[in-house]
Amino acid sequence: MRVLVTGSSGLIGSALCEKLRDTGHVPVRLVRRGATDKGATGSETTSRETTDISWDPTTGTIEAEALEGCDAVVHLAGAGIGDKRWSEARKQEITNSRIGSTHLLATALAKLADPPKVFLSGSAIGIYGETGGSIVTEEIVTEEDVPLAEGFLANLCQQWEAATAPATEAGIRTVLLRTGIVVDSKAPFLKRQLPLFKLGLGGRLGSKSRWISWISLEDEVAAILWLIEHTDISGPVNLTAPNPVVNGEFTKTLGKVLRRPTLLPIPKLFPSLLLGRELINALTESTRAIPKALTDHGYPFIHPHIEPALRAATQKFPPDLRP
Repeated sequence: MRVLVTGSSGLIGSALCEKLRDTGHVPVRLVRRGATDKGATGSETTSRETTDISWDPTTGTIEAEALEGCDAVVHLAGAGIGDKRWSEARKQEITNSRIGSTHLLATALAKLADPPKVFLSGSAIGIYGETGGSIVTEEIVTEEDVPLAEGFLANLCQQWEAATAPATEAGIRTVLLRTGIVVDSKAPFLKRQLPLFKLGLGGRLGSKSRWISWISLEDEVAAILWLIEHTDISGPVNLTAPNPVVNGEFTKTLGKVLRRPTLLPIPKLFPSLLLGRELINALTESTRAIPKALTDHGYPFIHPHIEPALRAATQKFPPDLRP
């Protein structure tokens, strides 16, 4: 199976390409640099190596004819949402990198003589915004809920998903990957906390009762491959574990597996000074998202619970932080 992947150098994209190669498939990377007919190791391309195709979303150019014959497309490209302060210029960069690239790719796929069978396009549970709820309430969101949230992130996700319309209208099965907080040693959510935990100063950020809808990197990748094969699934899919946790539980569990104390909460002031209040407020929204589409169709989660997921992730941490 030939699978076109954008965002192949990112956390999820690189793990996906590696998994595709390991399982005998051919990752085809859509990249901004010049295309090459070399494999991932620099040798001539074999059935398990990686082919590159050129595009440039900023100029609206794409090597469309090279897309012919791909079995599936996984679109993960876009400027980082949570790594820099949301200045107006940064917001525009994030918006253009996601909406523009998605519309460009969806339009190109729609015009192919031999289009892919499925187009999986990135999105995020940020589309739901602040859903409320606490440890004692049952406020949840599934893919069946119509997102009504406002704010930059929610509006971005709505436009991001809408940009896939050309592919859907052309009859290509389209899946919208609403990803939650990814649990992995290289994921920003955990990576930023390592220095504090190393000093014994690890603690929760935001309310202890806010919900965190998370997914392990292993499940993120496995679910994407599973969705490629399950032809009866289309539309939005929450890529989250079936057991979201409240912030207090997440922090306590992380401290447990790292054998570090979690005594004091982290005041929002400090990360707000670095990343800005608007971004921190978005990152600390309470969203209790349930992966109804995955569970209803029988996806076998690798990490349905947070402690095993964190233990698996911490094995990738630097030696001095491993439990």
